[in-house]
Amino acid sequence: MSIEKATFGAGCFWGVEAQFATMPGVTATAVGYEGGKLNNPTYKDVCTDQTGHAEVVELDFDNEKITFVQLLDAFFDLHDPTTMNRQGPDWGAQYRSAVFFHSPEQEQQARAKIEQLTNEGRFKPKRIVTQVVPAETFWRAEEYHQRYLEKRGQASCHI
Repeated sequence: MSIEKATFGAGCFWGVEAQFATMPGVTATAVGYEGGKLNNPTYKDVCTDQTGHAEVVELDFDNEKITFVQLLDAFFDLHDPTTMNRQGPDWGAQYRSAVFFHSPEQEQQARAKIEQLTNEGRFKPKRIVTQVVPAETFWRAEEYHQRYLEKRGQASCHI
């Protein structure tokens, strides 16, 4: 077993975490904040849209059971990667589409997936605006956000 990390921003982290948590090969999930300038941000801080953080799901996965490319496929199925700083009714930079890569291989695979989807015309006439940026500091969200939907007996919160 070889465990790796992956970090994705795809809008509100509750539904994204719920979907990734059900995937065989994903061994752990946590929701939090990545990509901003404030140390130890709170949900209230991030919701001001002033910290620069994205709501993200950080996950551990067994790359012998699921590949990063398969996770990317799920990521692009889970949200609209063509809307800048918005998913459904949620808007602000914290809801941006982003892949926070943990290795040069993850960066290459994310960029290749975006190029593939663009060449296939999957989202035409819109273009993919997903950021591909290095993972830096993951700030775990408050405990009440962890497995939020599961705690409430819900499977999703998508419209």
